Amino acid sequence: MSGAAPVVTGVGVVAPTGLGVEEHWAATLRGTRRIDTISRFDASSYPVSLAGEVQAFTAAGNVPGRLIPQTDHWTHMALVATDMALSDAGVDPADLPEYEMGVVTASSSGGVEFGQREIQELWSKGARYVGAYQSIAWFYAATTGQISIRHGMRGPCGVVVAEQAGALESLAQARRVLEDGARLVVSGGTDAPFSPYGLTCQIANGRLSSRRDPQRAYLPFDTDANGYVAGEGGAILIVEDAEKARERGAEKVYGVIAGHAATFDPAPGSERPPALRRAIENALADAGLAPGDVDVVFADAAGVPELDQAESEAIAAVFGDRAVPVTAPKTMTGRLYAGGPALDIVTALLAIRDSIIPATVGVSDPVPGYAIDLVVHEPRVTEVRTAMVLARGYGGFNAALVLRAP
Repeated sequence: MSGAAPVVTGVGVVAPTGLGVEEHWAATLRGTRRIDTISRFDASSYPVSLAGEVQAFTAAGNVPGRLIPQTDHWTHMALVATDMALSDAGVDPADLPEYEMGVVTASSSGGVEFGQREIQELWSKGARYVGAYQSIAWFYAATTGQISIRHGMRGPCGVVVAEQAGALESLAQARRVLEDGARLVVSGGTDAPFSPYGLTCQIANGRLSSRRDPQRAYLPFDTDANGYVAGEGGAILIVEDAEKARERGAEKVYGVIAGHAATFDPAPGSERPPALRRAIENALADAGLAPGDVDVVFADAAGVPELDQAESEAIAAVFGDRAVPVTAPKTMTGRLYAGGPALDIVTALLAIRDSIIPATVGVSDPVPGYAIDLVVHEPRVTEVRTAMVLARGYGGFNAALVLRAP
């Protein structure tokens, strides 16, 4: 790598808030909440019935026909988001050395819809009715592999599995790949956790909201917080070596990946504190920045009272009481698992571009004891030069990523 921090030159969004970056951004600034009753199957008998779904998405016509029956809905969305991101970056992979392009994505659920369909075939009809693509379509690395094959990207490839924290880790791994000599990495993540099997797996963690009212189901940092609503979709980003991006004439740079850190919480019952604060501090140190240099924090926003309290305490401990704006626009989409932080990164880059912080829609009564400056009701117009994105994954994963203006 040239020595300069890597840059984001293209983004693609497939999310409940829209298809494409500008549609997502416009809906986010309007405060359009896209949480509603699950439509991919009848969830009326389940204790959880709400989700943030990508209503306008269809694979037919957007994904090569031969790939549709071979891959899961989660991979379909990532393939389309990758096409958007490459186009946005002005990159034709055929023009670049194939071994200098890599793919590192994140996944949390894998291909649960595809896997459930094949398991049903197995138990209802027999092993002869299980398709050959079951062996790869459910697997966490399926999306990375399909992107790599489709675009002839034969450099370093991989997948990060760390639940919600995974997408920040994928960007960090992309940075390492660039440091090792690659020129471009497709990174980020999507997720598609909605099938009866997939929803049942999520319910087991005890953190999903069981409310039936979309307006009151997901309220992080609110006195009425009751868990979170899951969502699907995410974002794909084109991350490039800064110098090589200039050499190829990249016309657009959304921002710079300035710092990252990851930590893991101590075991339950150890009485040691959670490790999110250390992730924040280490990410700032990696970026060479002080807390006062950060203009906005995109929160993990679990929506679970004890987790919201822990996050607000970590933010206040590093930045000071109500010293930095904090937002969680994911209240409009639900938590997208591996796709969530990728979408937060895109939203943070747009906040930097346009100097406006989107609101945490729906939260009307923030817990007074949380010493954070939560942006609620309306977007806040203010200069944004540096943003931090936080993510936590079930089981103890913590990650923090620092983005700077180009």
